[in-house]
Amino acid sequence: MNLRQSPVPIALTIAGSDSSGGAGIQADLKAFSALGAYGASVITALTAQNTQGVTGIHTPPASFVTAQMDAVFQDLEVDAVKLGMLANAEVVRAVAAGLRRYKPRFVVLDTVMISKSGHALLQSDAVAALRDELLPLADLITPNLPEAAALLGVAPATDEAEMEQHAQALRALGARNVLVKGGHLAGDLSPDWLVSAAGVERFSAPRIAAHNTHGTGCTLSAALAALRPRRDNWSDTVRDAKAYLNGALAASDALHIGHGIGPVHHFHAVWPKD
Repeated sequence: MNLRQSPVPIALTIAGSDSSGGAGIQADLKAFSALGAYGASVITALTAQNTQGVTGIHTPPASFVTAQMDAVFQDLEVDAVKLGMLANAEVVRAVAAGLRRYKPRFVVLDTVMISKSGHALLQSDAVAALRDELLPLADLITPNLPEAAALLGVAPATDEAEMEQHAQALRALGARNVLVKGGHLAGDLSPDWLVSAAGVERFSAPRIAAHNTHGTGCTLSAALAALRPRRDNWSDTVRDAKAYLNGALAASDALHIGHGIGPVHHFHAVWPKD
């Protein structure tokens, strides 16, 4: 099979669908496009969702997730994969098998467990499968504080020292690189800690007081996948992806989408233009 190299990076999102367009594969595809990558998708779950919450979830059979992965990988030269909502243990195992089969160069795992409105997006029996099956296959995992704690079976970090400790512990479980996000900490700054073979690095930015924050985690992990094929290392990738997300957050309140927590502005550099 001869695969032609695309002139632009091809990024694949394997995640759930958000019917309101603010998170999940819809957010991922917007972020891919905004950052100059061609986006493809494998849908792992359908959510009935809007800016006010999740009212229903339908999960397709794991065999259909496999069929989607086969269709994409057998035709497209995928440069990077972003993993988001995986719903249950069967889907987690199907995705892990597909990654082992096709061996994409870069895999970003966003350990999605709970929606911003508090709805469970990963069944409890799937947490162990995600930890055991996917952590060793991911080049970078991007848990927030509650997600890192759930993977480790400990209480969430309450300061940056504990954030670094949790990142180190996750790397000891098999993750190659770990970016623990500090958005849940109190204070004027939003710090993230990257732990890798190259060492430990702190990324911080002023906390943006935006009302519309729906899809922030999805958008960051998608930006990381879109940018990594064109960056030399994860440090540069994290820096640029975080800058993109900060811009999307800063411009988010210019959007008036829905009656709840609206989405970030993925195309803030493009529209609207005065």
